[in-house]
Amino acid sequence: MNTLQLERMKNDNGFIAALDQSGGSTPKALAIYGIPKEAYADDAEMVQLVHDMRTRIMKSPSFTKDRILAAILFEKTMDLKVDDKYSADYLWETKGILSFLKVDQGLMEPVNGVQLMKPIPSLDALLIRAQERHIFGTKMRSVIKEVNEKGIKDIVDQQFELGKVISAAGLIPIIEPEVDIHTPNKPLAEALLKKEILEHLNTLDANTKIMLKLTIPDVDNFYADLMNHPNVVRIVALSGGYSREEANEKLARNQKLIASFSRALTEGLNVNQTEEEFNNMLDKSIQSIYNASSK
Repeated sequence: MNTLQLERMKNDNGFIAALDQSGGSTPKALAIYGIPKEAYADDAEMVQLVHDMRTRIMKSPSFTKDRILAAILFEKTMDLKVDDKYSADYLWETKGILSFLKVDQGLMEPVNGVQLMKPIPSLDALLIRAQERHIFGTKMRSVIKEVNEKGIKDIVDQQFELGKVISAAGLIPIIEPEVDIHTPNKPLAEALLKKEILEHLNTLDANTKIMLKLTIPDVDNFYADLMNHPNVVRIVALSGGYSREEANEKLARNQKLIASFSRALTEGLNVNQTEEEFNNMLDKSIQSIYNASSK
């Protein structure tokens, strides 16, 4: 593990840019960016177009280590290059920004009010490739949609089981059990989630370090006690479908909670913008999220 990167992730100001749209979310992300489905013939063209969008973001003069701690990459992005360097090498060597890799393969159908992750049969091989590509950590997402104790326990069990495998491979796992913002009685779901997370944290050995990516809680500073746990490097927040303005407002009320936004980060960006227009829009977006992450 790169100790310099670990200390940066743990202590520096900034937030994580989630650039990991994949599968079914990619066409939507491209459409919002101004590229309709009719503009590409197959998956290969779609992947190249979304990589071009991500490259434009990463190369922007607004995208700097002063405000961006890390970026979350999709698997294909990890294997593609920016200015003749693999994406993670470009980010770290040129920008001073860490890289995380999305490793989950999507969600299963809802059972017991939650959506577990689909199996990841090639995880070991993927982690080896991630090490070779100089990736710092991983991210994997599952979703809570109802207050269901068994379902929430199942989600946390699965996340931590895989998290231990990832940690043993020398990477920092971001554990992301998202609570859907439309969950009935969301505060109770978050209370059950925190209880399960804390129980699992207390079983980890001292060398196992993890991060948590959680929905911005309804109760301000609800996860403050988890932030001080010795096994937790950092807790980051997902925007969860809120607009950037609303997500920033909610985030700012939670001390030491930093953003890991995707759609809220790229809101307002368009393929047809001039470089000046694009960079100015991205700069305003980054600054607003940085401000909300610095409270």
